[in-house]
Amino acid sequence: MTQTSTHRQKIQRRPVHGVLLLDKPLGLSSNQALQKAKWLLRADKAGHTGTLDPLATGVLPLCFGAATKFSQIQLDADKTYEAVLLLGRKTTTADAEGDVIETRPVPEITPELLATLTRRFTGPLAQIPPMYSALKKDGKALYEYARKGEDVEREARHITIYKLDMALTHDERAPAAIKITVTCSKGTYIRTLGEDIGEAIGCGAHLGSLRRLETGGYVASQCVGLPALEAMSEQQREACLLPVQSLVANYPVVTLDADNAGRFLSGLRRRGSPGQWGPDAVLVQVYGSDPAAFLGSAHVMADELIPGRLLSPIEIQDMLAPRPPVISNPAASAATA
Repeated sequence: MTQTSTHRQKIQRRPVHGVLLLDKPLGLSSNQALQKAKWLLRADKAGHTGTLDPLATGVLPLCFGAATKFSQIQLDADKTYEAVLLLGRKTTTADAEGDVIETRPVPEITPELLATLTRRFTGPLAQIPPMYSALKKDGKALYEYARKGEDVEREARHITIYKLDMALTHDERAPAAIKITVTCSKGTYIRTLGEDIGEAIGCGAHLGSLRRLETGGYVASQCVGLPALEAMSEQQREACLLPVQSLVANYPVVTLDADNAGRFLSGLRRRGSPGQWGPDAVLVQVYGSDPAAFLGSAHVMADELIPGRLLSPIEIQDMLAPRPPVISNPAASAATA
């Protein structure tokens, strides 16, 4: 076998189930980060839980195998971001990657002004998505129109800013800068929020940096970076995976006996005695008792357990299989430090 054919040899994929909390690095798209992690784990199935711009860093949950069935829960989750707004300049993309299209003087930024802005931009808001986004219009992503210099009409989206903290900071790229920490509902564009704050001040603004600190209960301190992941052995990488059920950890638990578990996994609704499955709920996590295994999700309505996303018997068997012991890797420890 020649050296060229050896390099071109396909990686042998394998079933991998779980959630990898990646600290997405600057400059990579979410899909590029996903493909790198998928290659490192040799996983046969993977997906991410909502995109982060190449400019952004921070918490990016990557779902492997059976976890991809529950990724929508993370897409719908509330999120927390930290960003730096550079005042005085607007850009084509509303962030530091775009070209400057307008420059205006920056007024004095007082504590009183920041308090007023915080109140104004906290709560329910109507937000017009940016042109440089992946949202579709007539089958084409908005950024495709934007790259041709076209501006198309976009409908405002209703979002909620649950918490907003603002403070003056220093950044050599702008005459003045504001650091914001935002907890918000799904679908919120922090770039647009930054632009809107800049317009409210009267000087314009764009994002200098953006970092996701939390999404759906997953926090930045739980994440692993790509350099550390690359330095690990395959067993150590697999040990970084959180269980599939961590995606539904915030929901009530229902446990079924062997007979009900089997019927549930075949997609049959299970009628219970009053209160047996708990109160009505839009989502519950369901487990079998023998063996103790995560089976999937369901919702409860009028004492009926109605199957949602279910694991297959093969996926359950894979997840119950013991993992090999993890051997320490000095290189990985150094990369993590």
